[in-house]
Amino acid sequence: MNRKLRAAVPAAVLAVLALLLAPLAGTAAAADRPSVQLSKSQAGTGGSITVSGSGWRERTLLMILICGQAVPSRGVPGGTNSCANADGRAVTTDAKGGFSRKLPVSEPPVPCPCVVHVATVTGAKAEADAIFQVAGHAVEPLPADTSGGRLSVLTDTALNGSSGLLTWFGAPPARTLVFTVGNVGTSDVKDPVFQVGTAHGVFAPQWEEQQWRGTVRPGGRARIELPVELAAGAHGDYTVSLKYGGKVLAEQPWGVGRPWGVTLFWILVCLVVPAALFRIGMAVVDRVRPRPGGGVRHRGVRLPELALRLPGFKPSTAAHAATSSTSTLPWFTPDADPGAAGGRLSGGRLSAPHDDSPTSPATPKRPATSKSPAAPTSPPAPTSPPTPTREGST
Repeated sequence: MNRKLRAAVPAAVLAVLALLLAPLAGTAAAADRPSVQLSKSQAGTGGSITVSGSGWRERTLLMILICGQAVPSRGVPGGTNSCANADGRAVTTDAKGGFSRKLPVSEPPVPCPCVVHVATVTGAKAEADAIFQVAGHAVEPLPADTSGGRLSVLTDTALNGSSGLLTWFGAPPARTLVFTVGNVGTSDVKDPVFQVGTAHGVFAPQWEEQQWRGTVRPGGRARIELPVELAAGAHGDYTVSLKYGGKVLAEQPWGVGRPWGVTLFWILVCLVVPAALFRIGMAVVDRVRPRPGGGVRHRGVRLPELALRLPGFKPSTAAHAATSSTSTLPWFTPDADPGAAGGRLSGGRLSAPHDDSPTSPATPKRPATSKSPAAPTSPPAPTSPPTPTREGST
């Protein structure tokens, strides 16, 4: 009997310890999960409430919104489209993962029931909701969830593909989002429509609906490939998100390199265009500038000739030299040039060339007439006798 009591005492002690430690373990687990607390559960439009939280990652950027047609158990099925995005607030958690922020009360675009939705903007996805009632806003029952099929991502997402030469020159970067989903519901999922969002830095993602053609049986799986494309010239850190049924299923970071080809193109433009304009300008200047042998040579030839014909004008030696130098004809040599032969008459006129050789016939003389008396001839001059020289004189 004593042996049975000794064996039962340790078992009882362990049971009591387990009962005492179970609430503490549950409290510790709950403390690790993100939570949201509100200063008021109901307020009207124009007022404000204080939203505080704990259990979040430290130094994390959060977004606080008031959303309609949502409950904490189902989250926000309509996504941020059912939230008052214009009056949302952002807050960064402290070193312990807590925060506190005032939020203005505004009506969401859809009827209540409403919640205050808090979700991370960067990093791993985490969110939490708290029930809130907007005073004076319409309230309608939540739409029934008639979908028997539910898709869940079974593998990590991946972005397949690479950038080509055109992307280096500013073409839109493109990838293929690849993942595997499984149907954990009780009915088929036919032609599901996914939402693919791309976000740059801390900005909200821009969603685009893409439909996958096919059917996923209950308990089955399927490999999904969806194209993803950014704007032309995009570069930097991007995040690709996948949403189905109003819930974000996966996120994939994407680092896009800078299109250096565009920078190189503008550098070449800044160098080539000024050089081309300079060459064109020099060609125009070369075409319109006066030639060295043009009109100036014309004036140098004609001015001395005009000066020779002016009465009472004595041209300079330089003008005579210019006239004589320009009077040389191409078919005359310098020795045979009539202008250089010295046959000039009085008044500066050139005489005709003639031949003084003895074989040339004599020019007939004009006979004298009676009307022109002959000029008297002068007697010959007397000749002087020769001067005698003395012998021996030098």
